[in-house]
Amino acid sequence: MTQVIRWGILGTGKIAKAFATALQETPGAKLAAVASRSVDSATSFGAEYGVERCHGSYQALADDPEVDVIYIGTPHPMHHENALMCLHGGKGVLVEKSFTMNRRQAEDIINLARQKKLFVMEAMWTRFMPAVVEAKRIVDSGEIGVPANVSADFGFTSDAGPEHRLFAPELGGGALLDLGIYPLSMASFFLGPVTGARAQAEMTATGVDMQTAFTLTHQGGGVSSCACSLRSRTPTELTISGTKGFVRLHDRFHNTETITVTLVDGASRSERTINLPRSGNGYTHEAQEVGRCIRAGLIESPVMPHEETLSIMGTLDGIRAQIGLKYPADA
Repeated sequence: MTQVIRWGILGTGKIAKAFATALQETPGAKLAAVASRSVDSATSFGAEYGVERCHGSYQALADDPEVDVIYIGTPHPMHHENALMCLHGGKGVLVEKSFTMNRRQAEDIINLARQKKLFVMEAMWTRFMPAVVEAKRIVDSGEIGVPANVSADFGFTSDAGPEHRLFAPELGGGALLDLGIYPLSMASFFLGPVTGARAQAEMTATGVDMQTAFTLTHQGGGVSSCACSLRSRTPTELTISGTKGFVRLHDRFHNTETITVTLVDGASRSERTINLPRSGNGYTHEAQEVGRCIRAGLIESPVMPHEETLSIMGTLDGIRAQIGLKYPADA
């Protein structure tokens, strides 16, 4: 099918601009509308990206008959309300990660999408990157043997003040939801559903986590070790290890273009490096998957399915309980 997918973008912040840029490079996609809480912001965004329909309210976008699917790029605590509004308006949704603040909110969204037979996906763009797709193919091929261990980290040094979104509980701040979601999602992607988690954290004066380390057990017996930090610039690498060797996704693994495959057999060791360029800023790959699913009549992606999003949000809830990280949405 050659159906053009008509996109709306809800929100006009940095991530929304990155996604709008990617849509310009996405085959079969058209950025048809944008919405902000102020018409001036929507109009300014529209002028920058050539959008004809600029709405001064989110509800107007949800109700826009010229839109098929809406990308939600607002802060985490708004995802629940925004996604439900768009689904009630008959639109599919691509919801930026973290998908919601907790599993209960995620269930609300997914249950409504299933009820209305509308597409919904968590915007875990990393899963659709060429380097990650190839790493998954290699792991699934058995080349590194049976995968049994994942190690992943994501950290940068933030000099933002305590009032910044990253450190504000009411805005879903903390390392875990912003950065820890990446190692967690990748561990689940490569080793399967998480069956248990143990976590420790350093907390900030505002009550969110400055950095968190957690270990996971997976269905089938694998284990993973993950870390996230707003205090240190970590290697930000992802390694999937099996009985014969390992695959490593290098610095800034979430959008890397380089992977290394290392095989070890006794004293002998072989290594090869593969370069897999992403398209543009990388967001086009998840946008293409959304288009593919909608054209095929699917309400979820097999690469980022509903049940896995729910499981991951549940694991985040469990980790937060262990480290004492509470949000207003938990009340």
